[in-house]
Amino acid sequence: MTRELRRLSIIMVVMFFGLFGATSWIQVVQAQTLAENPENRRTLYDSFEVQRGSIIAGDEVIASSVPSDDIYSWQRQYADAPMWAPVTGYINPVLQSATGIEQAMNRELSGAASSQFLSRVDQIITGQPPRGSNVLLTLDPALQRVATEALGSYQGAVVAIEPSTGRVLAMVTSPSYDTNTLAVHDSAAVNTTYDELLNAAVDPLANRTIDTLNPPGSTFKLVVASAALASGKFTPDSTFANPSSYVLPGTSTAIHNFDGNTCGPGDQVSLATALRLSCNIPMAQLAVALGDDAIRDEAKKYGFNTRFDIPLAVSASNYPEGSLSDDQTAQTGYGQLDVKATPLQIAMVSAGIANHGIVMNPRMVDRVVAPDLTVQQTFENTEFGRALSEQDAATMTSLMIANVSNGAASGARIEGVDVAGKTGTAEHGPGDPYTLWFTGFAPADDPTVAVAVMIEDGGGLGQSGTSNGIAAPIAKKVIEAVLSR
Repeated sequence: MTRELRRLSIIMVVMFFGLFGATSWIQVVQAQTLAENPENRRTLYDSFEVQRGSIIAGDEVIASSVPSDDIYSWQRQYADAPMWAPVTGYINPVLQSATGIEQAMNRELSGAASSQFLSRVDQIITGQPPRGSNVLLTLDPALQRVATEALGSYQGAVVAIEPSTGRVLAMVTSPSYDTNTLAVHDSAAVNTTYDELLNAAVDPLANRTIDTLNPPGSTFKLVVASAALASGKFTPDSTFANPSSYVLPGTSTAIHNFDGNTCGPGDQVSLATALRLSCNIPMAQLAVALGDDAIRDEAKKYGFNTRFDIPLAVSASNYPEGSLSDDQTAQTGYGQLDVKATPLQIAMVSAGIANHGIVMNPRMVDRVVAPDLTVQQTFENTEFGRALSEQDAATMTSLMIANVSNGAASGARIEGVDVAGKTGTAEHGPGDPYTLWFTGFAPADDPTVAVAVMIEDGGGLGQSGTSNGIAAPIAKKVIEAVLSR
């Protein structure tokens, strides 16, 4: 009997420690992961029991909580909602969902983050009602407005980042939507609004700066040229055959430069001229000479094939994995085939060149601050890695300056300022409108901003819209706004 009791006792002790270990694992080790899981509805419900912290950009409160006369106690209110929609997102218990900063920083805004433990204890001891903390963003409200106005009714996106830090200064997408309409607690109204937005042909709920992947077109030539310089086998003066058409290796498919002509006069064309005039044929030849492995490796150094959290989740831009045939590699030389990128990624390419070859991790949150103004968390600048040497970065900068001052990106010229830039025109199916791009930075000798502009649907002009005529001038306005601060 004693032996049986001893066995039973051992079993009970083992079960107790097993249960203790499992609950401890869930409550301690997995707590953060479970709390941030978008399927964990309890976290969303808990966040409405407290006065949620504000989201602040510069000196402007762009999201705050106001008292609600229903079971949820508080309702979110957004300032300049369509302008800030890709940044703040929305949170709503009726929809049981959250997006944008509201989702990514939910624990901090609702006062449940580990960094806020002492604040929660203080609130309990002093009898204060629980409150969430404020999230201070890196974004500049004035620049956000300029970018919004410059983008106007075009379907596309603008993103601006600080090259030396990776701080996101502006994040604009169009078409947008009023986040206040998705914050109301009227279930019938909010569900109707959500369904209308979800089913809209132009997808206003998409954050085109970080979610939407498009062929980057000729902006990807920056990566290819960077790989060429890094290889040590090519210089800006390296030359290539200069025909008006080029048959892709191993195929009967001919490609052409954008205007259908040769890349300037002569039987040979230099890499510098090919980049300045944004010619496809010499870049296709260069890509074949480099090989897909070299281009892929260089693309990865700029952030391609990597998923970033800024803290918004950024779709990974793509350079095709696996071995490519020469004809496929040739097409990647001018940003086509299966090369896909977000505007943020293309801005990172320019920023990496601007920052002497070092690519910074992008981020859009500076600090988390308690209601009593105590700084609870600070976000530091971090390096993603070196994409190219300082000398090669300087060479790339000079090539990009020529592109704006005397080349295909003249629409970004600013009087008295050297702007480094590159346009891009991405093709889709036969007859489909182009996607228009521009990326660049300024001042070229001491960059304070790197910009990427992406315009879908050919800017409403089908295949008649040009990146230099539409995308470059938008970037110019954003750059001028930064330089005038």
